[in-house]
Amino acid sequence: MKRPFNYIILIFILLFTSCGIKRSMQQRPDISGIEEIDTARTKIGQDHYILGANSLHKNKYGVWELYVEGNALERGVATGSLTRDLIHKQENAFMGKIEELVPSDSYRNFLKKTVSWFNRKLYLHVPEEYKQEIYGVSRFGLEKYDDFAPAYIRMLYFHGAHDIGHALQDLMLVGCTSFAAWNEQTEDGQLLLGRNFDFYAGDKFAEDKIAEFVNPEKGHKFMMYTWGGMIGTVSGMNAKGLTVTINAGKSKMPLIAKTPISLVAREILQYAGNTEEAIAIARKREVFVSEAIMVGSAVERKAILIEVSPHNFGVYEVENSNRMVCSNHFQSEAYSGDKRNQRTIKESHTAYRFKRMQQLLDNKGQLNPEKAAEILRNRKGIDERLIGYGNEKAINQLLAHHGIIFKPEEKKVWVSANPYQLGAFVAYDLDTVFKGFEGGQGQNPVFDREEVIPADDFIYSDKFRDYEEFRKLSQEINTNLNKEEPVSEEKIERLKKLNPYYWKAYMMAGRYYYNKEEYKKAVINFKQARKREVTTLPDEQYLDKMIRKSYRKMH
Repeated sequence: MKRPFNYIILIFILLFTSCGIKRSMQQRPDISGIEEIDTARTKIGQDHYILGANSLHKNKYGVWELYVEGNALERGVATGSLTRDLIHKQENAFMGKIEELVPSDSYRNFLKKTVSWFNRKLYLHVPEEYKQEIYGVSRFGLEKYDDFAPAYIRMLYFHGAHDIGHALQDLMLVGCTSFAAWNEQTEDGQLLLGRNFDFYAGDKFAEDKIAEFVNPEKGHKFMMYTWGGMIGTVSGMNAKGLTVTINAGKSKMPLIAKTPISLVAREILQYAGNTEEAIAIARKREVFVSEAIMVGSAVERKAILIEVSPHNFGVYEVENSNRMVCSNHFQSEAYSGDKRNQRTIKESHTAYRFKRMQQLLDNKGQLNPEKAAEILRNRKGIDERLIGYGNEKAINQLLAHHGIIFKPEEKKVWVSANPYQLGAFVAYDLDTVFKGFEGGQGQNPVFDREEVIPADDFIYSDKFRDYEEFRKLSQEINTNLNKEEPVSEEKIERLKKLNPYYWKAYMMAGRYYYNKEEYKKAVINFKQARKREVTTLPDEQYLDKMIRKSYRKMH
């Protein structure tokens, strides 16, 4: 019996010691001249640093404002030096999560080898410019994680890890919703876009958001909303008024990393001035997950969706309409027969959010930035149904890393401050911002005071405090249930009172009573969950199964 097992182990060892792993670990970009780049940042005030013409400052809303310029290495070094504390915080959060999920040293070592094997050809798919920029940033990574992978390799991995999060749909890390409107759909006829980036990777991950303004040696100036160590783009706009946001599609688990989608979006942002140029850039890159890239164009006053996957490519434009909605399924003709996409529409919450967004756009009439913020903050279901706070069917799932609004023809952007997209939407005018930084003024504040959209009153309410308590309590209870550790009945009942319209509260209560062999109470709670707006078809099937099992146990 041991021979087949040993044979499998031998195959794995051969894989891990071949297939270009060693080559990929040793690969480095051209870093000629890096020794001449200044790395010494200067602290000039509370949460305010400069390095030459580059600067980092935390504004009154808690948003970090970063400006960097120059070639790839110069930008990378400046970014790394100025944001080193934020990078360290993100690395500790990310690696700490790995240690929490994989407490065993031997399993973490196996994971390290698996990640190395998966990413063995990643460097072949990342443009040299971005490898140089990542290398510059990586010089300020934490040495204590070098045993997992050298800092530069680790930073490359982090950009691919975002795609893996998209591929792992079962973890529900993503459920983004976006829209674009123009002509008669907006108050002034201009193009207006809004999106929620519903990517959750822990509370620490979302604490320090960065509004980054980049003045590259090549390409267009641009801004993006990001986090420490991330040079890829998930939401951004360039000086030509071209916007880029990404929405995950349903992906099968990839077997090898190619171009991270955030770097494709970054390349479009930096080098495209219209939708045709954006399509050309996306078409030339090989990706390893499925993603919809919404591109808004000021010069064309329209938006399109570029839908990419490892083996397909499509472009979607609306016909006889001046608005577009995107959730997490594809809409172009290229994917009309895609079974995975069809299954996503049927089984997940993407179609529900798509319909809800259409409904909200209808109800709001002609849009402006304030109305866009109201849409992104909406917590109710279709027809204003109460579906519970945190429900993935809501436009505002109360877990977003950020919300963002673009007015490309005026080069204006609004980014949400914490918490979620409920904090103030801080306004920036790209022309004004870059003029100030290039003039060496380093003006403070950078944001446009007059255009800030105030925070949602909901964050000052008892209901919000109840939700925050619910969120923490549900995480604790879910962990205990999974580990079959004791949970008090008082906490279970408290959970339901904190979020009475949310199906998951009753589902967890059902699990609790089922484990205690109190099957009548289990049935009652599973049925209560079923009466509410359940997130997905598999969730509904799980509840139906548990109701049947509980009934059988009662007889």
